[in-house]
Amino acid sequence: MKASFSILASLAVVSSAVACGGEEKAVVSPIASAGPTVTAAPTTSSATPPRFDYPATRVAEVKDVLFGTELSDPYRWLEDGKAPEVTTWLSAQDAYARAKLAALPGRAELVARLKELFYVESRGVPQRAGKRYFYSKREAQKEKSVVYVSDGSATAEGRVLIDPQTFAADGTGSLGGWEPSQDGKYVAYLKKANNSDEATLFVRDVATGKDSTVDVIEGAKYGGMSWTPKGDGFYYTWLPPADGKTVTVADRPGFAELRFHKLGTDPKKDATAHPRTGDAKTFLQGELSRDGHWLFVVIEHGWTSSDVFYKDMRKGDKAPFVPLAVGQKAKYSVTAYKDRFYVRTDDGAPNGRVVRVDPKKPARDAWEVLVAEPKDATLDGMNLVGGQLSIGYLKDVQTRIEMRDLDGKVLRDVALPTVGTASVVQGNPEDAEGFYTFTSFTYPTEIHALDVKSGKSQLHYRLKVPVDPSKFAVEQLFATSKDGTRVPYFVVHAKDFKKDGSAKALVYGYGGFLATQKPGFTSSAYPWLERGGIYVVTNLRGGAEYGEAWHEAGMRRKKQNVFDDLYAIMEKLAADGYTKADRIALRGASNGGLLVATAVTQRPDLFAVGLCGVPLVDMVRFHLFGSGKTWVEEYGSSEDAGDFAAIAAYSPYQHVVPGKKYPSLLVLSADADDRVDPMHARKFAARMQAASRATPASGPVLLRVEKHSGHGGADLVSASVEKLADELAFALAETAK
Repeated sequence: MKASFSILASLAVVSSAVACGGEEKAVVSPIASAGPTVTAAPTTSSATPPRFDYPATRVAEVKDVLFGTELSDPYRWLEDGKAPEVTTWLSAQDAYARAKLAALPGRAELVARLKELFYVESRGVPQRAGKRYFYSKREAQKEKSVVYVSDGSATAEGRVLIDPQTFAADGTGSLGGWEPSQDGKYVAYLKKANNSDEATLFVRDVATGKDSTVDVIEGAKYGGMSWTPKGDGFYYTWLPPADGKTVTVADRPGFAELRFHKLGTDPKKDATAHPRTGDAKTFLQGELSRDGHWLFVVIEHGWTSSDVFYKDMRKGDKAPFVPLAVGQKAKYSVTAYKDRFYVRTDDGAPNGRVVRVDPKKPARDAWEVLVAEPKDATLDGMNLVGGQLSIGYLKDVQTRIEMRDLDGKVLRDVALPTVGTASVVQGNPEDAEGFYTFTSFTYPTEIHALDVKSGKSQLHYRLKVPVDPSKFAVEQLFATSKDGTRVPYFVVHAKDFKKDGSAKALVYGYGGFLATQKPGFTSSAYPWLERGGIYVVTNLRGGAEYGEAWHEAGMRRKKQNVFDDLYAIMEKLAADGYTKADRIALRGASNGGLLVATAVTQRPDLFAVGLCGVPLVDMVRFHLFGSGKTWVEEYGSSEDAGDFAAIAAYSPYQHVVPGKKYPSLLVLSADADDRVDPMHARKFAARMQAASRATPASGPVLLRVEKHSGHGGADLVSASVEKLADELAFALAETAK
């Protein structure tokens, strides 16, 4: 069984950002106001009539000196999100933004269209446990996905098992991860407030649909439930609460420990299976193999490397952990099957490879290579299903899936409908049937069932949406970045599209944390496309499109490469006649919000609107808040002289300059975001508003706050519709006609 080596606290690739600008003639903003500006900011010029009536923002200058460099921080007081002055200020900002957004032309039509696109039935991949199948499903007019269970068949209609819509009367209760026991008798699941990361673990009896009143575990933010074969207990990652003294919010990840919970016992007495690392820059995860023979512990050092340990549970709980891979600059994902370990890794292979390890001979020189490192592609995924290996490849951001036997011999390719993105085949090692998904920009998501032995596939489920994708075409293009690197991107447009520079472009980017931006059906892009626009997805360095080398070229002290990749793509879009700078809207969230904010401050001439979602912006201080220390391996730290030099060169908050013409900016924050602290959004919006007051040609700066929402947004369809309508209406209004 695969050890759970995924990073549960990763930066979500969600939300959006729009930006446009670049031409000499300023775009007249419909959000501009002739009313008075009330502000304490010293950047307001008395000689220039103010354009925007933003709520007042106090300036309280703070200066730091780091490695001989003086840094100005006039809005540090906005870091304290619980301070009454801050909450009052934030409420005023949100009310101001929502009033302006509500009045935008065409917004009502966008809401209506988005409702048509989003209120549709959707399903997840079935998961077999015992004689039952579990899957997620959202009915067409419901707000949230629900967990269903069916008996005996993956195609049989199931009954509701876990409905997050019943968690809270106001809809603020959210469902996190869930995992059935192998016999299908129980499901362990995470319940969250406001879709935040913080979670409480519950256990539900599948037959009765009732939760245990004993098996309730607080501190399950990183959860990762892994059941015993008997279904009498599970391993999970536990976090103590932050008390602000012994355990601070920033240092809390280092206090995570692996515990074992036996059903029916007091969770406060759960045994510790592996102690805390004490390093807030790490994640600790554990998983038990399906046969119960092997317990794996993985310590993840950001998104660059992991240490893997294992123990033979047949020798008892007190048996020592044995190192499988420790201290290597590489990542490992392990599946145990019949007392052999099948390991997907980039150890000695930046594009990935698969090796087999005999746990009795774990030395690296005894590892057996089953799937060699591809030279013209990257190894994108691996799973063991039906006694075979399902291997996923990515070549120029396009998927190929093959099946191999356990010795690595190629059996067949999995036939895909067209060029696009497919998952590896999912299922249990002993199952004869598996499932895989397929999607592309103009191909709504499908789930296919695969007979592992014969290789025959049949359609299990197809997402039905009220659009006609056949009217649109997809191009994959390449731009040349500043250092000569070839960077891919996709452009979706109408088939009768003309390259005369008149189209408005919605450009999405992320560029970090190994996140690959693959072709996928995106319902929210269609209102833009239907209005004659083009939709652009960029494949910037920092992701995993071309393996670990691509990732490393866009992280830490090389982060500027990510921004340069984006600029090259936007310049080429304009040069090739796809659009013009004053028609480009740049969209990104989380790490992608950092991308948008940096582009706003570095190259405002390239676009007109920025939709900057739940962003990191003050990179000098990011590690002091939220889950920031877990990202130090990706970004570096201002406490290190070399890292500081790189960070200080681009950190958006420190590079806002009054008097400079900036794009129109919509900053999207979430009130319950416990991953990226909302202080980033607050401080950036305040500083950008001050700058826009001083520059008549700049666009407006709005700060919108999503209520009852975590880093990934609210999990209500209605909330998603309203937020997307605001983003798209703002982008359309603030780009050139």
